[in-house]
Amino acid sequence: MRSVIGICATFGTFAGGYLPELWGSSSFSAISLLFSAVGGIAGVWVGIRLST
Repeated sequence: MRSVIGICATFGTFAGGYLPELWGSSSFSAISLLFSAVGGIAGVWVGIRLST
């Protein structure tokens, strides 16, 4: 159960961090850090939904 949540959180973090690069922003910007955190939270939520 925890591995599914961890995998989803990791994927969400990477996807959220990469998203600002699609419109030309840097991967080391503050918006990338914010999207990474939001992606991680969303990944945990998806992981919980999948594991139940």
